[in-house]
Order: sequence, then C-alpha cells, then structure tokens
Amino acid sequence: MKSYAAVDLGASSGRVMVGRVGPDSLELAEAHRFVNRPVRVPEGLRWDVLSLYAGVLDGLKAAGQVDSVGIDSWAVDYGLLDADGALLGNPVHYRDSRTEGVAEKVWATVPAEELYAATGLQYAPFNTLYQLTAAKEQLGSAQRLLLIPDLLTYWLTGEQGTELTNASTTQLIDPRTREWSYDLASRLGIDLDLFAPLRQPGDPAGVLRAEVLEETGLRGPVPVTTVGSHDTASAVAAVPAAAGERFAYICTGTWSLAGLELDAPVLTEESRAANFTNELGLDGTVRYLRNIMGLWLLQECVRAWGGPELGALLLDAAKAPALRSVVDASDPVFLAPGRMPERIAEACRASGQPVPETPGEITRCILDSLALAHRKAVEEAQRLADRPVDVVYVVGGGTRNALLCQLTADACGLPVVAGPTEAAALGNVLVQARTHGLVGDLTAARGLLTRTQPLTRYEPQGDTAPWREAEARLAAR
Repeated sequence: MKSYAAVDLGASSGRVMVGRVGPDSLELAEAHRFVNRPVRVPEGLRWDVLSLYAGVLDGLKAAGQVDSVGIDSWAVDYGLLDADGALLGNPVHYRDSRTEGVAEKVWATVPAEELYAATGLQYAPFNTLYQLTAAKEQLGSAQRLLLIPDLLTYWLTGEQGTELTNASTTQLIDPRTREWSYDLASRLGIDLDLFAPLRQPGDPAGVLRAEVLEETGLRGPVPVTTVGSHDTASAVAAVPAAAGERFAYICTGTWSLAGLELDAPVLTEESRAANFTNELGLDGTVRYLRNIMGLWLLQECVRAWGGPELGALLLDAAKAPALRSVVDASDPVFLAPGRMPERIAEACRASGQPVPETPGEITRCILDSLALAHRKAVEEAQRLADRPVDVVYVVGGGTRNALLCQLTADACGLPVVAGPTEAAALGNVLVQARTHGLVGDLTAARGLLTRTQPLTRYEPQGDTAPWREAEARLAAR
C-alpha cells in the first residue's frame, strides 16, 4: 500500500484527500477541508489564493507522510509572477466582469468560427483567452503566467510548468496537435512565452521544498506528480466505465460538465453553434462536453435563504409539481453571484411560466432545469460526435443529490450510475498511483474504481414525453 495526497480545489471549497492504493484496493479519506471564499475588492472579484495555499499546507500536515502529492483545481484562472517569481496581486476570479464585451474584440481579429476551428473550445466569457485580452496592460509587467494548480505547485516545489489538460481550457491549444497554437496567439498579440513549458499527467513536477517540509512535518524527499490538473480531467479519469462501454458522463458540482470521451476533437461549425467544447484528457483522449451552470444555482439560493437544511429542502422539492417551470440553466444571466431566487423568479415570469415561490418550488425548478440541460447535452453530444451511448455516469458532488440523479435518468431515458462522489480526488490519486507503477492503464484504473467504490444505479421512470415537451417549451421562448 502507498499513500497519495490529492489536493482538490473547487470553486467553493478545497480539500486534501489521502488515497491509499494497493494491488486491488483503493481507499480515500479526507485529511482537511477548507472554504474557498472569493473576495470583492474595489477593483473587482479576486481569489484569496494565499488562504488557499495555507489550506493546502494545513492539509498536507494533516495528511501525514505520503509517497506523492498531486494538485487539481478549477480551470481558466491564473496568477502572474514578476522576474523574481513573486506574485503580482491576487488572481482575478472568472466571474469578474472585466471580460464583458471582450469576446467581440477578439472576434474582430479572429472570427468565432475560425477560433473554434483552431482550438475547439466553446464560447464562455471567462475563457483565459478573453481574460488575457482584457488584461494586456497588466501583462506588460509579468514575466510568467501560471494557471492556479501550477501556481500552487510552484510554491510547493519552486519549479514551474503548465499542465496540458488545464492548458487546453485557455483557448490557446490546438486539440489536434495537443500543442500551443502559436499562429493564433501571434494574431491576437498574446506572448506564449509567458507560459511555462507544457507538462503531461504523470510527469514529475519537483519535490517539496525544505520550508514546506518543515511547515508540514513531512519527511523528504516527497515528490509532486503532475496529474490531470483541471479537476474535470481528473473527474473524468475516475468515471467507472468498463472497457468498450458506450457511455456519457456528467461531472456535477458548482458546474455540470456533460459529454463524451472521444479519441479526436469535433471541430465542425455545427458543434460550435451548439457550444460544445473539446478539452484534453488523459492518454490522448478528448473531453467533448458542454458547460452547464450546475448546482451553483442551488448553492446561491441556499446562501440567500440563510442556509436551510438541504435534506428537508430536497424533500419539499420532490413533492412540488414536476416541470411546472423551467429555466435555461446555461443562461449567462445566472453567472454572477447574488439574488439567485429573485433572478430565477424573474426568468419564469418573463417567459410566462408560473413563478415558483417557496424554497421547495424554486429548488424543484432548478433540479428540473438541470436535468433538462443534462438531457439536451447528452443527446446533442451523441448526434454531433456520431457516438450513441447506453448509460450515463454521474460523478462528483451531485451524486449525493438522489433527486437530481433520478430526474437526469428520467430526462435522458437512460440508466444513470452515480458515483464516485470525490471523483476529482480519486482521478488525481489514480494518476499518481499509475505513475508509481501501482495501477495499469486508464481501463485498469477504472476497473479498480468499480470494484472498490460505492455506486448507485437509477433506472429511468416513465417515458421522456414530458421532458421533450418542456424542452420544446423552453426553446420556443
């Protein structure tokens, strides 16, 4: 048995998990969990990255002696370093308003169709490409740009790199060559020398610095291993699918990422119009998926309501009328924090639907809307990639929400297998274990998950006609 520390940072919380891996065993335990709370300052919304790093150090101390460390986090955001390697201010949050209207400026130089054909990345206003365009004045004083997990890895080891799966979310990687798109960057005036050299999952990323060992109480040397540092890449690696199985996946949490695992990107104009993205995964795979607003909608409502008990809220939602009111879960109107119950009510009122009033009714509206968005993404991914599926795997925090899992099965008309919950951390651990020879290829790693992790199967109930009608109703507005 060997022990691996998986640092897994989400948009609302961070955790350090310890995975113990043996020839046919895989155990995961939480060492430390901490809040990831952005801070709004006069210049905008920022990540409190020093607090996150302190949480990582506390977590490694709580983890005890480990054989390796790996870091994954959310995508697109970055820190800037000066010539001495010092951080130039707190990283900007992807929900900050600085990218409003920036995409149109980019498209004036590289049309949206051409941009998609070159990078395969869906439009999202916070893509790193748009952030860099908005921040050109600040870039002049920077010598290095590190994506969030690479920044934390640098602080732990003193070594710099850019992990590939996360780099693929910048909209500056060609998904066919899996290398930087130098021509595109040059046309947009972006200096790719700001980025550290690319690393692959499994590559060594250094060893913990002496100061880190002293603070955490660990005995050196402790290697840091490059994992799929985009948390979705790690989560998809932990989808417990069998070899040859035709499956779709939904990584649920603050966001829902719904799609397919492919061998090659889909770069058609129809794919662009449907807003599907081609992000890079492990072992030459492509994560062909759509970003959906996810449980962020419910998280913001719960915050606005003062933190009611989630179990009681879901019981009330289960009793509320099904598909009475639905909203577009990918509408940018829901992107910013604050006033979420009111914004959902306003969207229903504007579309002529009954306005949900109680927390239970609003929760049901959110879950029905997410299941409907999952259905649409899974159906369109199959059509655009010409890849039919027989089952949907749901991984991540949303697996705890049995009502959402059942509604997703009902909406898709397909069985849903839910689990594992800590998919990103498990994918992180498995890459480390594979690098150190304890696990074979991706298929073998997924087989180990199937044998060791609790999974729940949801069969679809009823036919999909009500969901088709709700989908048509939403499309007509």
